[in-house]
Amino acid sequence: MPVELETVEIATGEKPAASVIWLHGLGADGNDFVPIVPELGIKDVRFVFPHALVRPVTLNGGFPMRAWFDILDLTRETPPDREGMAESSRAVTALVERENARGIDSSAIVLAGFSQGGAMALLTGVPYPQRLAGLIGLSCWLPFRDIESPANRETPVFMAHGSSDPVVPHEGGERTRDLLREKGHDVTWHSYPMEHAVCPEEIHDIAAFLRGVLPAQCVAA
Repeated sequence: MPVELETVEIATGEKPAASVIWLHGLGADGNDFVPIVPELGIKDVRFVFPHALVRPVTLNGGFPMRAWFDILDLTRETPPDREGMAESSRAVTALVERENARGIDSSAIVLAGFSQGGAMALLTGVPYPQRLAGLIGLSCWLPFRDIESPANRETPVFMAHGSSDPVVPHEGGERTRDLLREKGHDVTWHSYPMEHAVCPEEIHDIAAFLRGVLPAQCVAA
């Protein structure tokens, strides 16, 4: 039975026709990206911002914080926390299924995330067995290569990264972009002159991406 995550929800209409499930970064919570909703100009969408579970993070001295999975160190040689990722992926999948039960088809759902949350959005969304509307990975990376998805091979993917990111190196984002393209995915890539953050130009580009993948009625006049 997957963990039931607590969420913050913002609806931009009385009868949402689509959903965006947005995963925060390490140590943050679901409130982190709530302020950008008005800036996106998208109507009739339910934004779901889940809180990750609190767990010890080895990289931060074992200090408990909200995290989608444990991080041992920042080297590529260290095996990723597949168990923690699998647990979080099941929990995010349950959120997608909850949206289905609320009347939103998977083809009208976008999985998005920043940093560690972006990794989880890709890890959950790329192999998802049903077609999704789109995937958004911000300042993130794909922890391993062995993921496939016939259902989401043609699902649009938006990736963005800061050119001077000291936390998740720009090269890590580029490797993930290249891997997904090698597997046949349609990846839109943006690089911005910033560190591990989100900038106004990026929000503008995310809004344009959402307008392109969500149902027509969700595009504000």
